[in-house]
Amino acid sequence: MPRPGRAYWKGFLRLSLVSIPVEIYSAVETAAAISLNQIHRPSGKRINYTRTVQGIGPVESADIVKGYEVDKDVYVTLEQGEIDALKVESKRTLDLTQFIDASEIDPRYFEKPFYVVPVDAQAAEGYLVIREALADMKKMGVGQITMAGREHIVAVGPVGKGLVMEVLRYEGEVRAPGAYFGDLPTLALDKEMVALARELISRKAAPFDPGKFHDSYADAMHALIAEKAKGKRIVAKPLPAGPEGKVVDLLDALRKSLKGSAGEAQKGGASKRPRASQKRAS
Repeated sequence: MPRPGRAYWKGFLRLSLVSIPVEIYSAVETAAAISLNQIHRPSGKRINYTRTVQGIGPVESADIVKGYEVDKDVYVTLEQGEIDALKVESKRTLDLTQFIDASEIDPRYFEKPFYVVPVDAQAAEGYLVIREALADMKKMGVGQITMAGREHIVAVGPVGKGLVMEVLRYEGEVRAPGAYFGDLPTLALDKEMVALARELISRKAAPFDPGKFHDSYADAMHALIAEKAKGKRIVAKPLPAGPEGKVVDLLDALRKSLKGSAGEAQKGGASKRPRASQKRAS
């Protein structure tokens, strides 16, 4: 069965002396994103942009180089050949050098997922052996891979019947939380409020199901575009009022939330019970 999309990388998944030829595909769909263009209202045509220099005007592409600002309006310019010379040699091996529990990885480090698949049936056996071992041990393999001239740290683990490779951020790419949370006060929290919050969380705990969540903005945008394409005039609805700055009794709010969640649970349970008139399946 042909795989959707084009292979992003081809090489070898290596575990010690075992090398398995694999291909890597993006695991996310970006085509669903809504892209809006800027349009010239009188003509209905798309706006184009020209590359200009202040005081000079339009410039030719051949006269454009890349540069890094080292001071205000002072740039170090770089030729494309100089940039290409810095690229890491394109290694064709994803070497798993360490194994960890998936829970050990801070979620802030996850950047982008890819599917790792064997290139053919002959490579499938070794691939599935590694996948099965990782699944049994609940581990992920950590290593580095070179893609598009840059070296990435990655974690490889089981997903479904195969393997997923998570590209991770380097330590220097993640901001330290102290600058954001350092000013939080040290409070003696009310034990009853903490207990109520824990109870509320436990009642709403459930396995993660991404299918329950929908991008309502994207749905509304598609509907708007469809209506406008029919020539209909759309009247904008008034924006909902923002939350009022009322002082909330936190303890009272937690108690009311628990009562509300208990009512929802009873309704959900009642709807699942078979009616007396319904025959039970044999």
